[in-house]
Amino acid sequence: MADHHRDHDHDLSSPLLQSPRSDHSPVIISIEADGNDTVSDPATQDQLNNHDTRYHNNPGNPYWFIGSDGLSVPGPNTANPFLNDTPHVVGVYEFVKIVVCFPIVLIRLVLFGFCLLVGYLATKLALEGWKDKQNPMPVWRSRLIYHWIRRKGKPAPRQIAPIVVSNHISYIEPIFFFYELFPTIVASESHDSIPFVGTIIRAMQVIYVDRFSQSSRKNAVSEIKRKASCDRFPRVLLFPEGTTTNGKFLISFQLGAFIPAYPIQPVIVRYPHVHFDQSWGDVSLGKLMFRMFTQFHNFMEVEYLPVVFPSDNQKENALRFAERTSHAMASALNAVQTSHAYGDLMLLMKASELKEENASSYMVEMARVGSIFHISSLEAVNFLEKFLSMNPDPSGCVKLLDFLSVLRLKTCPLSDEIFGFIDVDKNGSITFKQFLYASAHVMKLPLFWQACELAFAECDPDGNGFISENQLEVTIRPAIPDLNKYEIDSLFRLFDSDGDGRVSRDDFICCLRKNPLLIAIFSPTLLHTDLSEARNRMPGDVI
Repeated sequence: MADHHRDHDHDLSSPLLQSPRSDHSPVIISIEADGNDTVSDPATQDQLNNHDTRYHNNPGNPYWFIGSDGLSVPGPNTANPFLNDTPHVVGVYEFVKIVVCFPIVLIRLVLFGFCLLVGYLATKLALEGWKDKQNPMPVWRSRLIYHWIRRKGKPAPRQIAPIVVSNHISYIEPIFFFYELFPTIVASESHDSIPFVGTIIRAMQVIYVDRFSQSSRKNAVSEIKRKASCDRFPRVLLFPEGTTTNGKFLISFQLGAFIPAYPIQPVIVRYPHVHFDQSWGDVSLGKLMFRMFTQFHNFMEVEYLPVVFPSDNQKENALRFAERTSHAMASALNAVQTSHAYGDLMLLMKASELKEENASSYMVEMARVGSIFHISSLEAVNFLEKFLSMNPDPSGCVKLLDFLSVLRLKTCPLSDEIFGFIDVDKNGSITFKQFLYASAHVMKLPLFWQACELAFAECDPDGNGFISENQLEVTIRPAIPDLNKYEIDSLFRLFDSDGDGRVSRDDFICCLRKNPLLIAIFSPTLLHTDLSEARNRMPGDVI
């Protein structure tokens, strides 16, 4: 069996796509208590000072001074793996079917509730008096839970494949696997409080995970390793896509199932249909259940695929193992593989919540974005909220003046350069994908955080840890000379997040984290200052 202790640096959030190798020269990074990266390489000053040649090689690039060689943004991907094909009742046949089937909706609802009740009572009895949650459930408790369902293929013995992975289309799969395999599952902590469901998954010795907590993800990986390695535990089941899709696409896999390097049995689920798509993507659960209960028949296919074994090649990592498994599943499903992730669903839901006409256009294939720029889904959603405040048109594009209004800038050569830097297609408008790529690109540049610290030091020549409105004005006037009092005040209030009339270092860094493109307005000051003196004025913990 392959080495089970490889890939310690991966966790459940690691995407399927890897970040390309950087062409930048290595720099030494020191991590502060607040999580900001600062460059402590002595070459920093040389890179910031030797700007004349670089400027001539990068005309129109307002971020060349912190290491940018320009921005590249992939074209739009129109695929929507979360789209339900039949979100509305269309056609006479569907209306007639609903009317005919409506009297039996109550019967089906009772039967569905009965199935849940049976599972609930069985698991409730199995859990009664069971305190030792760290060890496998005793056999007599496990046998209280029965199951039967038709399928294609057979589950591999647990001794051969201790981990099972499946695509995820509807709320039906967890119920199916509960009765079919009674596995240990990996689930969100929020599921524990759901009536009936929480009890059932506790009996399945669930591994809880908070997808937004790095420590929780690492702990979940350790639990997956521990339970997969012990034959007394049931199989471990994961849905590596991390969310439901429409089944036509297979989105990027999280790596939690693949890190232990145990053999894995892939399972694929299909819901063949003509009139009603059973996928739980961009429709509500209540609506999905109602439509399912008003069908003459709902079709479901489950196919167990051959076990995928980890390679004997010690150089294969969890990423490659996941790629081989996802390729096998996509081939069997005849599905298209994409770099979408749960973060794209978050973006879709946020755009829908804010009533955007074409909400799906705001998806960016977050697995790729995350691997290139190391940006989280929550950060991407925050950038989307910023972009949507710029009043995009129905096609999802933003014009120059709306862009500048939100960043509290005015039309000038520098602001035109900033907008032009994002507008890679040079058509006079920008998309969210371009805005996100530009913001993440600037934040990832090797000198960005160093420039933020030096900019604050320049704004605070007295070194008292706070910036006044006048001090901010003096610092940015070289970049935007004709700012009036109202415009200065508006920009100052953007930095003064707590509204106390002064900008602390935390306020300043927080504003640039949310609006990294604004670092360009400090470039003239940074490029004409004595960086040695500026560094001496910076707090000692960031040097």
